[in-house]
Amino acid sequence: MTIATVAAEQAPPRGPLAPMALAALGVVYGDIGTSPLYTFKTAIAWAGGEATPAAVLGMLSLIVWTLVITTSIKYVAIVMRADNDGEGGILALMSLLGIKHGERAGVIALGILGAALLYGDGAITPAISVLSALEGIKTPLPAFAPYVLPLSIFVLIALFCLQPQGTARIGRLFGPIMTLWFVTIGALGLLGIIRHPGVLVALDPRYGLHYLFGHGLTGFLVLGGVFLCATGAEALYADMGHFGAQPIRLAWYGLVLPTLLLNYAGQAAVAVDGGVAEEANPFFMLCPPILQVPLVALATVATVIASQSIISGTFSMTRQAIQLGLCPRLHITQTSSEGYGQIYVGFVNWTLMVLTLGLTLMFRSSENLASAFGIAVALTMLLTSLLMFLAMREVWGWSLPLSIAVAGLFVIVDLAFVSANMMKVFEGGWVPLVVGAALYFAMSTWRQGRTALMRKLERDTMPLGQFIAQVHGKARVPGTAIYLTSRVDVVPVPLLHNLKHNKVLHERIVLLHVVTRHVPRVPPEQRLEVVHLGDNFHSVVAYYGFMQNPNVPRVLERCGAQDLQFNMMDTSFFVGRVTIVPEGGSRFRTIRCKLFEAMHRNALAATEFFRIPPNRVIELGGQVEI
Repeated sequence: MTIATVAAEQAPPRGPLAPMALAALGVVYGDIGTSPLYTFKTAIAWAGGEATPAAVLGMLSLIVWTLVITTSIKYVAIVMRADNDGEGGILALMSLLGIKHGERAGVIALGILGAALLYGDGAITPAISVLSALEGIKTPLPAFAPYVLPLSIFVLIALFCLQPQGTARIGRLFGPIMTLWFVTIGALGLLGIIRHPGVLVALDPRYGLHYLFGHGLTGFLVLGGVFLCATGAEALYADMGHFGAQPIRLAWYGLVLPTLLLNYAGQAAVAVDGGVAEEANPFFMLCPPILQVPLVALATVATVIASQSIISGTFSMTRQAIQLGLCPRLHITQTSSEGYGQIYVGFVNWTLMVLTLGLTLMFRSSENLASAFGIAVALTMLLTSLLMFLAMREVWGWSLPLSIAVAGLFVIVDLAFVSANMMKVFEGGWVPLVVGAALYFAMSTWRQGRTALMRKLERDTMPLGQFIAQVHGKARVPGTAIYLTSRVDVVPVPLLHNLKHNKVLHERIVLLHVVTRHVPRVPPEQRLEVVHLGDNFHSVVAYYGFMQNPNVPRVLERCGAQDLQFNMMDTSFFVGRVTIVPEGGSRFRTIRCKLFEAMHRNALAATEFFRIPPNRVIELGGQVEI
């Protein structure tokens, strides 16, 4: 059995709570764990450089309560309850709601938009994280300042070039390294608090509210910088399937949240005690000069782990999108037989690399890049809150007043962050919006195009029962013909073409339909449905979850238990390959039709995606107008 087959069959591993929580530190908390590198620095910059004691305490209070309300309460305590058979993320949530009430255009649109925006975050996170870490070298070694950008480019290229190797081995080091990182930043924060313990008064939310409403536009703009402390919260939800909710909660409440709060309070203490010089980073000011170079090295490793986490997340999200019919088929490589989440998608990897390097060269510093960071995640969080309202009503059965109260609070907070980030649209915030809009356009075009194509193909066929009756008694040639089809109640178009043009009807005809259910995984015992239709016609329906990779040869092996044996040397697979041409007067705009045709033409062949032996495949082509 191949690595891909093993991983597709197995559910994600679950182990003892404490070791799983340690592993979650590396895989899940990379993004949010490195946010102290740039959050306080960005908040001060967005306040116009104001670092008076009152302003610093106000910013600290806003950061503390953002972590409490948005991350601790909204995501860790509530949103992570909305799991789809253990899986999280906006696409899994969209699919969960689809189970309850079928396909709804509004829910699907929100899911597609949220996923599209997260791809933009996947390109920005590595750039800002690595730049923030390496910029710390400027304080102890000012002569290295000109080399920060080239070194950042080198680290990023190395990161993406290592992706095809998988992260199974180095992933084992993520937990201990990130544990060291959190302990270090917590200790540094504690040292800062000892120097100026008065900053702890910022735990009172009134300090944050006073700054927010008492400083006019500046107080509002600071929210855009403050929000960066919570940008990794959506990733917590998306990566929940790797470890489960409980280990993630244990790691968050037991280590991550306390050390983050200590570090932010320490940075505030440094700013209050001695001020923050222009272009200085209060994070590195916490560290004694003799230890700043080792801290930069540790920070760089931590940001690489953070970048690895978001890149792996985009791979998993891509697989979900493909299986849910929101994205063309792409080549997916399983890099580990132990973890179903250990996959590699080459097209996504290299596209992200180009975007990340482009952003790094365009903005050149973490301070400039901060204007582009956050807006995509803020919008995704808002969309998640809207979907959560539906989950509260339809999945959990909450009362309408309670659902409005809880979801309404989250929507108000999210709207505040979205509005603040929108103020920076012309200073770089347009980048993730453009990327998200382009991806939304492409994903919605693919979904609508596939629907239109299927409807057109179905109009050109006939009911299967009628066809079986018509061909009864006709001469047949030896062998088995398997036709991949989207429905088993009508005749596949390639079968009609084969009979019409080649005058061939095989002795045994099998219609194979692969269904992706709105659940992450379908157990092997529920995978197969075989129906013997008579006259040596058979239908086989294989069920998979949106986190599984279909494997046709494996399906055919299982058919033996239901009186349907296959000899691969005597079996041919017939696949339709159509050419899309625009139809006059079609509702599809010409540009969307051309885009769909390009995606359809370049999509991974069904034979490769379903792992069908290539030497047993016959393709029958034709033109279809949509």
